[in-house]
Amino acid sequence: MKEYQGKTVEEAVGLAAKEIGIDPARLAYEIKEEKKSLFKKSAIIVVYEVADAVDYAVSYVEAILKSVGVEGDVEGEVQDNGLIKITIASDHNPVLIGKNGKTLKAFNELTKLAVSNKYKRRFPVLIDVGGYKQDRYSKIARLAKRTANQVLRTHVDAQLEPMTTDERRVVHNVLSSWDNIKTESKGNGADRAVTIKYVG
Repeated sequence: MKEYQGKTVEEAVGLAAKEIGIDPARLAYEIKEEKKSLFKKSAIIVVYEVADAVDYAVSYVEAILKSVGVEGDVEGEVQDNGLIKITIASDHNPVLIGKNGKTLKAFNELTKLAVSNKYKRRFPVLIDVGGYKQDRYSKIARLAKRTANQVLRTHVDAQLEPMTTDERRVVHNVLSSWDNIKTESKGNGADRAVTIKYVG
């Protein structure tokens, strides 16, 4: 955390964004003090770094685990693409993952919402329990390739099962360089799915 001062909040935000080297719209900050009088104006903002969001996400996850009586080691890191990845190692992995990953998905959404509310900015958050997500990504990548090959043979579009945002991203990334193949996400909310299309 670091404080920045200006005559207005906008000026303080501009100074912080310039020093950090990011777009002012992407700055995570909180107004600590704002004074307006006839003779003087001043504003102080507290700027948060991604590291602050990681620490908060880890403590939030630990608090939830404690509240449900589950022990586990929680670690957090920021990946190159700006994703906050939280890894949980526990003896209760099946409970935390749930059937078809539904409990883990809800846990992930809760944590992402908590972090976004805290810092008034959307941070991408991914929680992985016992390597479940990595295994799931590998399966999705294989499914995407297999389905794409089928689409290439038949020239008939195919829609995959509904997936979360991060899982759909795996499909798009895996097939992005394929010739004659285009991927498109369709649907709303939990029903959003990737369609693999043949492009002549």
